[in-house]
Amino acid sequence: MDDLVRPDRYPRSSRYDPAWLLDLDMGPNPLWLLEDLARDLDLRPGMRILDLGSGKGATSVFLAREYGVQVVAADWWISPEEAQAVFDEAGVGDRVTAVRAEAHALPFEDGSFDAVVSVDAFEYFGTADGYLPYLLRFLRPDGQLGMATPALTREVRELGAIPPHIKAVVGWEAIAWHTAEWWRFQWEITELVEVTSARLQDDAWQDWLLWSRAGAEHRPESREANRGVIDMLTTDAGEYLSFALVTARKV
Repeated sequence: MDDLVRPDRYPRSSRYDPAWLLDLDMGPNPLWLLEDLARDLDLRPGMRILDLGSGKGATSVFLAREYGVQVVAADWWISPEEAQAVFDEAGVGDRVTAVRAEAHALPFEDGSFDAVVSVDAFEYFGTADGYLPYLLRFLRPDGQLGMATPALTREVRELGAIPPHIKAVVGWEAIAWHTAEWWRFQWEITELVEVTSARLQDDAWQDWLLWSRAGAEHRPESREANRGVIDMLTTDAGEYLSFALVTARKV
């Protein structure tokens, strides 16, 4: 777990207890992804942020603490009671509100948010052609959108098949792991946003590998599941696997 403290690369995230993060595990280190993503956003105190697909709440705690924003933490799989307990314990219960919401039926007024942030969740609901126009309803004019999602360095359609070492672990889900340039085109073609950044995270596969190894050490019951991911990442060695970080402004 000591490898999860990396102040040289992730100074903000390194102030958080790795055991706390691993106890909230629903995917590769979400604070590393969010800290990197936030470099391409303009998050200011007092903003109202939708954390879409917030999981057990680590990213919402981070947003409230690090940027002084008000957060609505929306997730379909985690109950609001479970998430709110995390926020209260972290001392941000007055700045973060947990709601249960399905991404295609968001219970918010139009223009409710200054920004929407989504970390390691957009691949489950955001690839449909009509999803971006739907989501933008909830952003104020000039509002920001930022998401981090598993990515491939080449499109599956270009490769002709999901690489076997990836298919063995995640199956057909990898079809939704697009390149950063795919996301840029998908968003820009709507002419509803200005894409401000679309990039693959540097050494994302190595970050993911560090997280999986730490998870196997911290939670022996998940060792077998982590072993499959570790083998996938070790075999890949950065050839295909990455994370895409994409940000935009509503026009």
